[in-house]
Amino acid sequence: MGTIAVVLNASSGHGEATKVAARLQEIFGAAGRETQITLAGSGGELRSAVREAVEAGCDTLVAGGGDGTINTAAAAVVGREITLGVLPLGTLNHFAKDLGIPLDLEQAAKIILEGAWCRVDVGEVNGRFFLNNSSLGVYPAIVRLRERYRASFPGKWIAAFWAALTVMRRNAFMTVKLHVEGQEMIRRTPLLLVANNEYRTTGIHAGTRESIARGRLALYVLNAERRSGLLRLALKTILEGAERVKELDLFTVEEIAVETRRRRLQVALDGEVLTLESPLHYQIRPAALRVHVPATTSACNPAAS
Repeated sequence: MGTIAVVLNASSGHGEATKVAARLQEIFGAAGRETQITLAGSGGELRSAVREAVEAGCDTLVAGGGDGTINTAAAAVVGREITLGVLPLGTLNHFAKDLGIPLDLEQAAKIILEGAWCRVDVGEVNGRFFLNNSSLGVYPAIVRLRERYRASFPGKWIAAFWAALTVMRRNAFMTVKLHVEGQEMIRRTPLLLVANNEYRTTGIHAGTRESIARGRLALYVLNAERRSGLLRLALKTILEGAERVKELDLFTVEEIAVETRRRRLQVALDGEVLTLESPLHYQIRPAALRVHVPATTSACNPAAS
């Protein structure tokens, strides 16, 4: 059994990172595991702590926070024989939920101590990795505005609502040239989303992935020409399921190239917005990440215990 390095995002959850760190020290200590815990107060501190843990030769890198935090840690160990441990302490925790990792701190820590792990796919765009999805269009714009509005509004969801209204009042559409499996397509769309494996689109599990280990990207392109059409399509998708919405195209591929008239694009990766150069080159990295999971998970094939 090797060293466990834990990096906690101090701004995730309810601001109780110090208590979380103390409890984790107790849990891992009781199991006889050597553990180093670091609290990161900013994105820069988080990246530095993750890099230092990997350079120090940890066997398991544990990230505590939301999907953006988990993404940062995963990017440092993609392609390495270091196993990622996930403590879902954020708001949405999509990656953890899709892998069946409990949201309870002690149960999630137990998953890491039990030692079961599997390999999952990772998405990549212009050298940047994503575990869940990447998007361009209205969503990155909403995220950017939401962060700006959070100082003026009392809650994250209220800020997101006002950000969405602001974006909808503007020109929410873009023209993209897509290169998919040897075909070239030009589309005018408000939203393009590339997922690390395909999402379920109907039933109570809509918005989750059955597997993160099938080696495919899922490209979703929304075809709407006017703002009023956006609202209609959103309602239709919720009521009928995405596969019944003819204005939503789905392609499952290994590589995608996206071109726009703009040289620099706002691109969301696991909920975090970056500025990347066009064209965007997406590809799947099959089985590139080792991650601790429950032995019973169905999202990938457990490789060890």
